[in-house]
Amino acid sequence: KKKKRILFTRSQIYELERRFRVQQYLSAPEREHLARMISLTPVQVKIWFQNHRYKCRQRY
Repeated sequence: KKKKRILFTRSQIYELERRFRVQQYLSAPEREHLARMISLTPVQVKIWFQNHRYKCRQRY
């Protein structure tokens, strides 16, 4: 059974992108703190950062 895809809200994406511009890699405590701030799980934040790093590499 496939899990339903979760779409992030604009405010969550804004925070993720804002943090990514400052820091492309997060430690576990930083990830947990950011996840709590924007109501996501640390795993969702981790995967978003991985995907975003990949997308940035593809562009250049």
